[in-house]
Amino acid sequence: MDDSRKTLSDTVEQLGTLSHDLSNSLETILQAAYLLQEAKLEGTNKKWARMIEDAARDAAHTNREIRKILQNRSPVVNPQSPALADAKTDN
Repeated sequence: MDDSRKTLSDTVEQLGTLSHDLSNSLETILQAAYLLQEAKLEGTNKKWARMIEDAARDAAHTNREIRKILQNRSPVVNPQSPALADAKTDN
């Protein structure tokens, strides 16, 4: 593999790993937002909780789109890479 393909391969793998880590953080935020929605919040507190949940859902959607792009680049990368294997199962 030439240097440019190796560099691209390394970059795609690193981005896959970062995307996976971001997914984990977003899942925590979404779970906390759900629990806040289940609490007896009123007024602006309820509004803020909804905003957090909506923003986290938007970010999760964007992250899934990024993972799809990375998955399409995966022939350059080892298909057994944990980061890309996780991206292939993300729906």
